[in-house]
This record gives sequence, C-alpha cells and structure tokens, in this order.
Amino acid sequence: MTDTYPSLISIDNLFQAWDEFKVGKRKRAEVQVFERHLEDNLFDLHLKLKSKTYHHGPYSDFYVNDPKRRHIHKAEITDRIIHHLLYKYLYNLFDKTFIYDSYSCRLGKGTHRAVKRLEKLTRTISKNYTKDCWSLKLDIKKFFASVDHNILADLITKKVQDKDVLWLTSQVINSFSLEVQPLIEVRPLKLQKGMPLGNLTSQIFANIYLNELDQFVKHTLKVKYYLRYADDFLILNQSYIALLHCFETLQQFLKSNLKLELHPNKITLRKLNWGIDFCGYTTLPYYWLVKKNTKKRIFKKITNKRVTYQSVQSYVGHFSHSADFKSIIVLKNIRFLAND
Repeated sequence: MTDTYPSLISIDNLFQAWDEFKVGKRKRAEVQVFERHLEDNLFDLHLKLKSKTYHHGPYSDFYVNDPKRRHIHKAEITDRIIHHLLYKYLYNLFDKTFIYDSYSCRLGKGTHRAVKRLEKLTRTISKNYTKDCWSLKLDIKKFFASVDHNILADLITKKVQDKDVLWLTSQVINSFSLEVQPLIEVRPLKLQKGMPLGNLTSQIFANIYLNELDQFVKHTLKVKYYLRYADDFLILNQSYIALLHCFETLQQFLKSNLKLELHPNKITLRKLNWGIDFCGYTTLPYYWLVKKNTKKRIFKKITNKRVTYQSVQSYVGHFSHSADFKSIIVLKNIRFLAND
C-alpha cells in the first residue's frame, strides 16, 4: 500500500518505539540526555524520515565474554528507535511466514519451548523410546558476519512493496558492513556482508534470511523432524544414514543460495541415548539436563563473583526446566544466602 511509509513513521509510532526502546535503560546517562529534549528529538527524526534525509549513524563497539568472546556493535539512540520501528513492522509482516519449529527471537518460542519440542519429537521418532533416534546438529560458520546484503534485501523485497519502507530498511542493512573483496574481481566492486551483533533488527533479519533454509529443509528435502534456533539447527531421524544423505545437499544449498558455510568443527551426529545437545540442555530419554559446559560456567560465575539474589534466581529458573535436582537444591541454598 502506498500509505505504508507515512503510517510507519508517524509521530505516534515514533513515541511508541521510544517507549519500547527505553525499557530497562532509563538510568543510563545517554538515555536521560535524549529524554530531556524528547519531543524535539522525535519531531526532528520524523522530519528527516519524511523528507528521506535520515542517515544511519556510526556504531560504537565493545566485546563481551559470555560464554565466548563476541564483538558487539552499538548504534546511537536515534538509530535504535528506528530499529524498534522497523523490527515491529517486519516481525508482523514476516513472522506468519516462518515455520513452526523456528524458535529464536519469536513470541511464544525461545530455548525452553525448543527443548520441550525436541523432547516430544524424540519420543515420537523413537516410538516411546523403543526405537533408535538420531540427530544431526549443524551450525553456520560466522553467520552474522556472512549475511549478504543483496540477498537479504531481495528477500525483504518479496514481501515489502512500499519503496520508501525499502529505502529505510536499506539504511539499516547498509549501516554496517564487513567489506569482502571477491577472489576474482570482474569489476571494481566490494561485496557488502555482515550484520551487527547488538541491533534489534539483526534478529528479524536473521530469521528472514534463514527462513530460506527452513523452507528448503521442510518443503524440498521433505524433512519431517527439524528444529532451528538462530544459526543452530537439528534434523532428527530413526536412521543416521538418512541424516548423512541430507548433509551434502544442505551444504550445497547454503553455499549456492545464501552464500553461507557450515562450521566444519560443529557437525554433530548423536544417538538419543548418548544425549542430544541443543539450546543449552542435553536431551535424553525421559528427561533433560543442563549441558555440562553451561552448568560448569554458571557455578564458576557464582564462585568467582559476588552473588546477587536476582542472578541466582535466574539460574534457578534455568535449572528448574531440567531434571538436575541436586543443582537446583544447591542454587536455592545460595539464593537463600544471597537474600539474607
């Protein structure tokens, strides 16, 4: 519709995006400074969007180490308001097209729902744990750094008709790039790749991009039992040979259609009786446990740092979904001491 863009960038939507953005951030100095002149800032942003003179600003960057080292890029407040605006619009437009068993960054999904679904599927495949159940777990190598801007833009264009909305979307997509020089340079052009870890829009962009993989697995390969969380995905079958047949086809599809590669060191073929690792838990017949590495990291944090009631409460919640009753008791005792 031709009125999509004016509706999207309306003052009401900008104020709503601000309200969503500021949740949990009110005490930060940069947020307080922006809020002092909130109306002026938002009306100025509205005029820039209306006249299409808006340009995405630069990023500040830092590293986090939980559990592995990640390079985070943080946009300016004005740009993050735009991220909230676009995220909500794109989520409402695309989410209904995603498969049921895509669990990352979706309402009513998440890690616990993914593991519960995995438990249900393994029970179905194994005929109530009387037959074999195998899993092939795959991981995409450096996914966020590998997303091709042109492919992403083309996928969005299939659903978004308004040229002005596409212009705004391109402002966000092209605001960050890891420039990659082609091996064979036919013309002086650098390939634009990469999405910033830290952008809210990167979550919906990732699901739009990897929905192509989901659709290929479900409708072309006709795989019945498949789950994905972010760039990790599982295929389940009674036969490990059937899973191996899928591998080369998947590898070729990712390379040819999405310019992605499977991580060679994260290809895992496991039997249910050995335990299937997914979303921080290990699923076994009849129950699931917190992964050993995750458990070790949590208890190391508690040992090395001052424990707060809130942090231990979150760990208790994480363990409460598993059958690791001893760890739950230990954490509850620590929580009691932290609250004393």
